Amino acid sequence: MSPSTSKLENKTNRPFGMRDKLGYLFGDFGNDFFFILVSAFLMVYYTDIFHISAELVGTLFFIARLWDAFADFAWGRFIDTRKATKHGKFKPWILRMSFPLVLSGVLMFVKIPGMSDGFYLAWAFVTYIVWGTLYSTVNIPYGSMASVITADPVERTTLSTWRTMGAMLASLIINVLGPLIVFVDNKMDADRMFMAAVLFGVLAIACYIGCYKLSTERIVDQPDTKQNKNLGKTMKGLVKNKPLIWILIASLIFMINMMLIGTVNAYLFKDFFNNTAMLSAIGFVQAAVVLLATPLIKPLVARFGKKELAAAGMALAGATYLLLYFLNDISSLQFVIISAIGMFAMGLFNLVVWAFVTDVIDYHEFLTDMREDATVYSIYSMALKIGQAIAGGIGGYALGAVGYNSTLDVQAESTLNGIYGLATLVPAIIYIVIFFILMFLYPLNKKRTMQLSAELAERRKK
Repeated sequence: MSPSTSKLENKTNRPFGMRDKLGYLFGDFGNDFFFILVSAFLMVYYTDIFHISAELVGTLFFIARLWDAFADFAWGRFIDTRKATKHGKFKPWILRMSFPLVLSGVLMFVKIPGMSDGFYLAWAFVTYIVWGTLYSTVNIPYGSMASVITADPVERTTLSTWRTMGAMLASLIINVLGPLIVFVDNKMDADRMFMAAVLFGVLAIACYIGCYKLSTERIVDQPDTKQNKNLGKTMKGLVKNKPLIWILIASLIFMINMMLIGTVNAYLFKDFFNNTAMLSAIGFVQAAVVLLATPLIKPLVARFGKKELAAAGMALAGATYLLLYFLNDISSLQFVIISAIGMFAMGLFNLVVWAFVTDVIDYHEFLTDMREDATVYSIYSMALKIGQAIAGGIGGYALGAVGYNSTLDVQAESTLNGIYGLATLVPAIIYIVIFFILMFLYPLNKKRTMQLSAELAERRKK
């Protein structure tokens, strides 16, 4: 028995099955109703409705995400020292914190008429930072929960796939319907944006309830509080965890790319292509190609392994966006069609990334004999928040650097070319870097992952 646990057992009242997959899907469905809404539209809302400069918005995003990174770790440590209830260790926190989370999200898109620029700036800082902090209180237990729903590596890959499906469904709804709701004559409408926030907030609450009701935590860990408060031992284990370190780096720069694309795409279609309606088209294609890739993941992972499949996807995505960079005179429709190849390839990574995280949680237990799901996941989430901070800052500063001016109806040609480069060349470089990390530096290939699962199963029997 692990020295950090007083009890570690598998519940057998209901086997892992479709209810768990749907429940876990609903969790990220709920998360991404607001996360994607914020990624796609909040910067445009701040620059065009609150009239905050892009550079200052970038500063806000950078500060808030750095704060969230440390909030993630603190919340993860807190949860790992709590005892599991009859409903599980992680599920209760998802339900408890979802209501204040959604409320804070709606408040971000409230514009009180007649207030000063200083008031709108303060409102943006306060509501955005509060929302980000509350997001940690839901996302950390949700992400940690995958490692206790099942111990089987193949079933965990399935959970990762269903989680990504939930995100893609939210992306499909928001990126297709969102632009049609919030833009009028190629300009964002404040009242419509608030209406969209309320609508997606209600849907998010329904999804969180579905996650709580349908999923089951089977690996029950009752912590030895003194052991789990030994932060020094935990940190030594994390430093030695090479799979964690490399997947952190890969995921961090992947998140930078995702946030940058989410920010820049609105300006790409609004200003470069002068066609915000195509935002809906690319949103639909992005979700559709990932959903098409979903049934391929399990057989491909079973044959080649997660590491190998994800690396191949990154190589193809990098090549596609590099091609787009050189095809800078194409139409918005042609851009969407070609980028579909890159988005499909990107989905191969995105559909298995959460299974990587459950593997590195197991590897931490292998190194330390301590089961610290929330702590390890919070470290991973912390890296993502740092990535978001960098991406938010880069997005704002990059737009400022290429000369974006929200007061102009038509941007300068150099600005438009700069926006196009941000949307194509930067993703190409990032995807190629991730390919090299996965292929040559991340150590858990298919064979080693199966060995790790078997070794931990034997330990837990003792």
